[in-house]
Amino acid sequence: MILVSAKVGPFRSMNSEQTVEIDPTVTVFVGMNEAGKTVLLKALHKSFDAVGEDEFDPVDDYPRKDLSSYLKQHKTEPATATVLTYELEESEVGAANEALKTKLPSGFRIAVTHKYDNTIQLSLLVDETPVIQAFAKTLSSDAQTAMKEAKTLRAIPDLLKEASLTAEDNAALASLNTRLQATKWSNVSQWEVWSHVRANVPKFLYFSDYDTLPGKMNLADLAQRAEAAKNDPKQLTAAHRSVLALLRMADISMEDLVSPGSYEELKAKIEGVSISLTDQVMEFWKQNEDLEVEVDLKADPTDAVPFNNGANLYLRIKNRRHRGVSTPFDQRSRGFIWFFSFLVWFDSVQHQLDPSGKSAGKKLILLLDEPGLALHALAQADFLRYIDRLAQDHQVLYTTHSPFMIHSDRLHQVRLVEDQLKVGTVISSNLNGSDPRTIFPLQAALGWTIAQNLFISERNLLVEGPSELIYLQVASSLFDAKGTPGLRADLTIVPTGGLDNVATFVSLLGASGLKLAVLHDYKGSPEQKLTVLVRDKLLNAKSLFNVSQFRDEKKFGQSTTPTDIEDLFTPSLYLKYFNTTFAKQLAGKEVNEADLPAGDRIVCRLEKYVEANGISLRPSGGFNHYAVASQFASSPPKSLDVATSARFAALFGAINDVFDAS
Repeated sequence: MILVSAKVGPFRSMNSEQTVEIDPTVTVFVGMNEAGKTVLLKALHKSFDAVGEDEFDPVDDYPRKDLSSYLKQHKTEPATATVLTYELEESEVGAANEALKTKLPSGFRIAVTHKYDNTIQLSLLVDETPVIQAFAKTLSSDAQTAMKEAKTLRAIPDLLKEASLTAEDNAALASLNTRLQATKWSNVSQWEVWSHVRANVPKFLYFSDYDTLPGKMNLADLAQRAEAAKNDPKQLTAAHRSVLALLRMADISMEDLVSPGSYEELKAKIEGVSISLTDQVMEFWKQNEDLEVEVDLKADPTDAVPFNNGANLYLRIKNRRHRGVSTPFDQRSRGFIWFFSFLVWFDSVQHQLDPSGKSAGKKLILLLDEPGLALHALAQADFLRYIDRLAQDHQVLYTTHSPFMIHSDRLHQVRLVEDQLKVGTVISSNLNGSDPRTIFPLQAALGWTIAQNLFISERNLLVEGPSELIYLQVASSLFDAKGTPGLRADLTIVPTGGLDNVATFVSLLGASGLKLAVLHDYKGSPEQKLTVLVRDKLLNAKSLFNVSQFRDEKKFGQSTTPTDIEDLFTPSLYLKYFNTTFAKQLAGKEVNEADLPAGDRIVCRLEKYVEANGISLRPSGGFNHYAVASQFASSPPKSLDVATSARFAALFGAINDVFDAS
């Protein structure tokens, strides 16, 4: 079962309800400091905390500006904090249908509403007809006739009162009555489906920088606090819980902590766990592979309270690169500390949920708050690989404002978080109209990818701008998904910032011995700057393409009419994304091709239409072509139409042939 959407609010800085689409694997929340990224994660966490320690509290969680008026109704009409919609996996649908005789459709969904009094309401639609039909097959023909008009399971006992029932009929009816008595729901099948799948609803595990392990902890004090926490959970801080998680992993109980003479055994157990965790960290931590975690247990009567009372647990990090010098755990790299602490907490929670270690991990959604905050840029790339590993078994939701924690080729996973004046926290997947400060990490991520690839890619396709990059990448991905050839995987698409910059890029990259091709828009005649590059032998003529060569299926390879890359799409497809991108400014108006003036280029026709109708889409006039491309990237079609596919297939084939021959 996976989370597909979350409706959150009002909650803390979210003054109004916000609906967020959740990616099946990884969802990234990008925004400035104090925008409300953590607020969203906490709302999800409190909905279904994996360890059962956090829940909604209206005083802490309801927006303060409305708190006084809300508290008057809280006990009688608790407000909704979140509505979480889950989709069953195919195996779960199949198992439910087999066990309950239902016919749940593929992609069956359940919505769970979480209230501020920590109660839930359920919404699921189950047709009882197949269940009624399956029950009827267990009855005699007379009983089947008697219940023929049954529309619900609850109606069956009354319909069978006057029927002549066999012993088998009475046994089936008794079994049905037991089912009916198990719930007060009018639709019994809905209750049975929920009861069947409720154990599969994933829980949330939240982890932040505050949950990291400390450098030392007094064991006697920890044991006392753990005992007191049974009545007062506030006795345990995040640091205490982190150490308890480590001890739990090492199979050390509270009784072990206070038992005299057991410290050697305790140390051996903790050291064993620490070595195992260090090995896991080092699979992804490539910044310094000479680190290891050391554990020590000793008393220090001269230390301050409470560390002068009995044994203390010391965590230290040893650096073999510097002859084994060790330093206290909490004085080392915050990135390494975060990584190690997360593994401790994560493994501990999985063990609590399922000591056998067989299934609990599949039922967790991981909420990571600024996981790369203390990591070097290249270490963040390492951590992204770790997130991808986690996403094989869990949905991962994390927050960031770092461009190095964003996959530039996975912008569909990004959700923007903004704090808007008088509105509060707003979450969106639409880049159009977003604060430039909010989308800066996305721009920087794209720029970093381009800059990095300039030095490591042997084969480069130069295009004019980021729109071309997006369209080519997404179209190629759609081809790959269908098993047909897209652009070759080792090809880097490099936006140059306009045709004027192409010559500079060709000179720089060509001088580095890299293989190049150029794809540009066509204005109706050859571009002088590009023909000069060919004349001066800086660029092979066969490596120079314009998009008009792939517009007319009967003239592939020939320069035809003025063409932009947008013209490779059928007008109806491009207009679909144009209308979606500017839906607010268009005020419900759907622009169709018949509305547009005549012309060769769809973007020019749209700009003329916008101007003629007095529609303002941006202060400088016209419209933002990149915004439409971004919308295309964030929600691409499942497949391209035949004409569009043919054009891109010809384009990809021509470009691949150039690099195959070189």
